[in-house]
Amino acid sequence: MTESIDTVIVGGGQSGLAMSAHLTAAGVAHVVLERRRIAESWRTRRWDSLVANGPAWHDRFPILEFPETGPDGFPPKEEVAAYFEAVARSTNAPVRTGVEVTSVTRNPGQDGFVVETSEGAINAVNVVAATGPFQRPIIPPLVPDDAPVLQLHSADYRNPDQLPPGGVLVVGAGSSGTQIADELLGSGRQVWLSIGPHNRPPRSYRGMDCTWWLGVFGEWDTPTLDPRTAHVTIAVSGAHGGTTVDFRTLAARGMTLVGMADTYSDGSMRFAPDLARNIAAGDANYLSVLDRADAYVARNGVDLPEEPEARVIGPDPACVTDPVLELDLAAAGIGTVLWATGYAMDFSWLKTDAVDAGGKPIHHRGVSPEPGNYFMGLPWLSRRASSFIFGAWQDASYLADHIVQRQGYADYKQSRSAGQPRTRASASI
Repeated sequence: MTESIDTVIVGGGQSGLAMSAHLTAAGVAHVVLERRRIAESWRTRRWDSLVANGPAWHDRFPILEFPETGPDGFPPKEEVAAYFEAVARSTNAPVRTGVEVTSVTRNPGQDGFVVETSEGAINAVNVVAATGPFQRPIIPPLVPDDAPVLQLHSADYRNPDQLPPGGVLVVGAGSSGTQIADELLGSGRQVWLSIGPHNRPPRSYRGMDCTWWLGVFGEWDTPTLDPRTAHVTIAVSGAHGGTTVDFRTLAARGMTLVGMADTYSDGSMRFAPDLARNIAAGDANYLSVLDRADAYVARNGVDLPEEPEARVIGPDPACVTDPVLELDLAAAGIGTVLWATGYAMDFSWLKTDAVDAGGKPIHHRGVSPEPGNYFMGLPWLSRRASSFIFGAWQDASYLADHIVQRQGYADYKQSRSAGQPRTRASASI
């Protein structure tokens, strides 16, 4: 017999657990299906030394604090995984691990969906896709597979000892690429870092973390991404106890900065002549945050110490003023090209009208045009905070309310047919 349940949540990470907690509080019967383990990405798809990019006081669920890391610290990945296990226990989340969802289709002739899994089919009125945006690592098709160099995505990087001898070209200078390049440099490797357009906020300013400043600015509630910055990464790090990313400091320690990787042929990588422009734009973003913070302090009379030294930006290093535009990888002794170039979404298992012809989710605040089909954990799902732990909690609250309201309409129709028009939905009006 096919199992039936009100709601199936696909994915047992931060988004799925947040959704489960809110559905439990609302009394909605549901199950969370996770193909591996709770918070699997934190366990096996991150490098060994990774810590969270947000401080423990800020990026968490309101129901539970991080037990080991202090409020201003940055929990290591093992503690983050353990944190989500603790969340699942504290909320009695009905998680089934080791269960893979292979397809979701509309249930023919009735409301709801058929969820095919590795352990059989489930009929569900609602399906929440909470697998997030990081399913398929992207490696740009620049360097051929048979090139005499190891190509590795950041998802598969663990530590410097994993790599073959020689230098490393890291392509991508967002949070992951910058932190990995820094670790490789500290291990004694020669490192080249390919830097594209980026934002470079201060880790902290005037004694307050950048997450606090974004909060008082109202930036976490920004509803849509500016199209002009759609491809701009953010260089921020919780490593070393939380420090501001400074590419000039990395260069002073021996790292070679280069522009965006452009083309490859005959063993050589060529880079766009955009390094100085990208560095300058990152500086401008950094200084703009300081300007806004100073204006906020002056306008509101907040007692925070001045920090004039934060505005001191050193001269450009030689690799910026006289950039490397072509690099013979073998001659430079480079044994690895490490791609920190992000991920693509993969909703190929979701065979409903919630995705377009290209497989991209269609939704408004996580509510798709396919009745009963929802999304959680996508960047900018409802606002800037959506892809963060605390943002997932708030998005889940909204979607849980939507699911309860949708059930209220169904209950009302059923009660009308039975001659009893009062339901949960009508009683709350």
